[in-house]
Amino acid sequence: MTSSPSLQSDLPDDRLGHFIVAALALLGQRGFTTDADQIAPWLTDWRGRFTGRTLGLASPASTDEVAAIVRLCAAHGVPIVPQGGNSGMSGGATPDNSGTAIVLSLRRMNAIRALDRSARTVTCEAGVVLQVLHEAAERENLRFPLSLGGKGSATVGGLISTNAGGTQVLRHGSMRALTLGVEAVLPDGSVLNQLVPLKKDNRGFDLKQLLIGSEGTLGIVTAAALKLEPAVAARAVLWAGLDSLPQARGLLLHAEALAGQALEGFEVLPRHSLEAVLDYLPGARRPIGGDHAWHALIELVADADAADRLPELAERVLVGALEQGLIADATIASSEAQAEAFWALRENIAPAERAIGPAVQHDISVPVALMPDFVEQTAPEIEAAWPGTKAVGFGHLGDGNIHYHVLAPAGVDAASWQAGDGKAISRMVHDLVTQWGGSISAEHGIGQLKRDELARLGDPVALALLRAVKNALDPQGLLNPGKLI
Repeated sequence: MTSSPSLQSDLPDDRLGHFIVAALALLGQRGFTTDADQIAPWLTDWRGRFTGRTLGLASPASTDEVAAIVRLCAAHGVPIVPQGGNSGMSGGATPDNSGTAIVLSLRRMNAIRALDRSARTVTCEAGVVLQVLHEAAERENLRFPLSLGGKGSATVGGLISTNAGGTQVLRHGSMRALTLGVEAVLPDGSVLNQLVPLKKDNRGFDLKQLLIGSEGTLGIVTAAALKLEPAVAARAVLWAGLDSLPQARGLLLHAEALAGQALEGFEVLPRHSLEAVLDYLPGARRPIGGDHAWHALIELVADADAADRLPELAERVLVGALEQGLIADATIASSEAQAEAFWALRENIAPAERAIGPAVQHDISVPVALMPDFVEQTAPEIEAAWPGTKAVGFGHLGDGNIHYHVLAPAGVDAASWQAGDGKAISRMVHDLVTQWGGSISAEHGIGQLKRDELARLGDPVALALLRAVKNALDPQGLLNPGKLI
């Protein structure tokens, strides 16, 4: 057997060989490979921060095959790193450098098993890509109300394992709220089947919620029953310029009071972020005139019964905000193309920043009411402690989740800055978030990126409970080792 850097292992050769022979016999050549070229794309995380090694890549095609390979791994003491679309932001689906684990890909399990239009539910396998799910729901005049930038690669299993959020959490909640049931393979190879959605079920712990957000450390989600909503018949996309983030908070409360459930999205971005996107994105245009410190992007939606009233509601939201002095200027997208252009300004902030230079990015949350004060007070603290940096916050003000980025001084070496000042800055940001009663991970998970910070800053009682649950369900520590806890 020849080896490559990606397949080197610290396991004894005989143990490695016996396991690989058994895995090949179990899953066949399509279901298990040690070919370095085939495996290489799945050994580095989406951001390029972590690269690991592996014994091989398992790609089971059914829940029974997942259970069988998990049992084989348990018998041989081989760790498993579950992986969906490999689009995570915290290195949670990347193996470590020991080479002792297999990567278990759910990509072949991509069937939509059932879609019930009347019940507004869909049952699909873990490897279903989010965009494919959107399209399947749309064909039935329904929608799955969770969207994010990586919808073309993110999978249902990955979204559940990280409790993904996105731009529609304000109205519909994260994956916790949208997941009605799960099927999962546990560390011993047994299968938990709780796919039937029951509105009332008091038979003990809600085990699906234990698995949602557990990042593949307690079980491997193989399928899920998800909630669907009626298709949107009309939407109004608004853009407003403001003087401050507290004003944006006031605008949010105003919009919630007037629009109620019609308010689907509320995003904020500072002047710096808008200017960066305008410089980066070909053809991008400024939505409104003037020089505004902050901008708000608001989306209102309506079903068929309320579609005719939506334009008037959008106007009332903006007129009322102007009368109260909450905004300086505003506009309503006049077409679907313009609405998409407004959203493109928000969705291209991250690549626009990367074009400027290195930055450390933080996916944090604090209580919603405190977010404006948090950003306005802590950004100057960061910039004063690290001269030449620029701290910017943007994102989901409505649910208290801001993407808090600190851009490096001009001209620094990216790698050395990230490893030195960047790490120290992240530590300071996480300290500040904790002091404000917030979370160091709002929607992207802990993975390996924030594992040590969670151990440093987490509540000792909560951490002890996490470890106790992990030890009870996975006493060998074989599921996604080194992640989360």
